[in-house]
Amino acid sequence: MIRSNRIRRQAVRARRAQSRAQARIRRGPATLATHAIAAGLGVKAARTVAASLRKAAAKLGVVGVTGVAYRKGRARACVRYTRQQVAVIVTVYRPRKPAYVLAASKLALAA
Repeated sequence: MIRSNRIRRQAVRARRAQSRAQARIRRGPATLATHAIAAGLGVKAARTVAASLRKAAAKLGVVGVTGVAYRKGRARACVRYTRQQVAVIVTVYRPRKPAYVLAASKLALAA
């Protein structure tokens, strides 16, 4: 595949994931990974940030709504948080990587 086409497809894929995540958040509470994707991170980076945010949520005692997430036909337990809860959690989160710092600032402003 031509390199420029691959880059364009990656950009479209990232925009699509971000807009879907934003739509999911508008409908109600969402997982921390969804909030991170909506802030502009890729899926792999969003999982990393979500794990750190879960630790921060435990420190603060922020409790989300438990639910069930489905992927490839399998159900798994998940915890969903509102925008306001994520903004509170981000106050404790101290990322070092520049992309994560930018995402944390977007998450804090989203509330």
